[in-house]
Amino acid sequence: MVPKVSVIMPVYNVASFVCEAITSVLNQDFSDFELLIINDCATDNSLSLCQTFTDERLVIINHEVNKGLAAARNTGIRHAKGEYLAFLDSDDAWHSHKLHAHVAHLDKQPHIGISFSRSAFMDFEGNRLNIYQMPKLTHIDAAHLLCRNPVGNGSAPVIRKQTFDEVAFKSEVHSPEQWCYFDESFRQSEDIECWLRIIATTQWQIEGLASPLTYYRLNNQGLSSNFDKQLASWEKMIKKARQYAPNLLKNAEDQARAYQLRYLARQAIRCHDGKTAVQFINRALTLSPAIMKNEAGRTLATFTAAYLLYLIPLSLYKPIERAGHYCIGRIQKYKIKQENQ
Repeated sequence: MVPKVSVIMPVYNVASFVCEAITSVLNQDFSDFELLIINDCATDNSLSLCQTFTDERLVIINHEVNKGLAAARNTGIRHAKGEYLAFLDSDDAWHSHKLHAHVAHLDKQPHIGISFSRSAFMDFEGNRLNIYQMPKLTHIDAAHLLCRNPVGNGSAPVIRKQTFDEVAFKSEVHSPEQWCYFDESFRQSEDIECWLRIIATTQWQIEGLASPLTYYRLNNQGLSSNFDKQLASWEKMIKKARQYAPNLLKNAEDQARAYQLRYLARQAIRCHDGKTAVQFINRALTLSPAIMKNEAGRTLATFTAAYLLYLIPLSLYKPIERAGHYCIGRIQKYKIKQENQ
């Protein structure tokens, strides 16, 4: 029987997290899915942990060599049978109602190609932090996606398979005999590169759900904490986008780069690297002062946190950080509650 949803989960050296991720899928209150686990040649015991699950909906697909996250997602798409494709990184997790909510959203809105949810942050140990990603949810065009990436992370979207079919390509270097969807030459920024290509080159639209149905793990040891590589990968994405959306880049590139630098400043703040945070936020404001006007609250908060972290001892900064997170989390919870009424 063909499932409604194919859940695609790349796995590589995530023994500490993978059981939680799998369990969050198997515990969904929507049951018509297959779970495709793509083992990208894990060298720890991630694979053996996956093999302890006996649910018949779970299928393990093994790569012969390590190919990276984009290639693992492509393998999952090629094997997927479902009408909708849901992606879950194996160090994240889902709320039990996630698939049910996205299926209802996509069934009701046939023009939506990418449905995403807000995300709730959890720390490295999996503790909920009661703060959330709060992106724009509707009326998202390519310029907004380029500047702010409202999807937020690779575990938030559920996408029509038909949408991927419209942006499929064959790579001369990577997987030359197979259709690709994510660009396998990217080791970072592969998700935003794909979302932008969909929105900029097709008629499909993107829309988000107000509820935080994705649990996103803050992992300072992961790819996102390597600032220089992340910026270089983003610049590679921009270079590629100039080829298929030159007018978009002509009008939005500088502002998009400023928002990316602001994002990296926030990442540096999370890693308690005040010097790097100050450098990034200063570069962002120099490149495009308009981000202070367009998103004054978020930009000012980033600027203030960066300089506080840079100027005062960490022992004094951390209580301020905790108080700030508490206040922000309360405001975000109230907004989410109001939007869901």
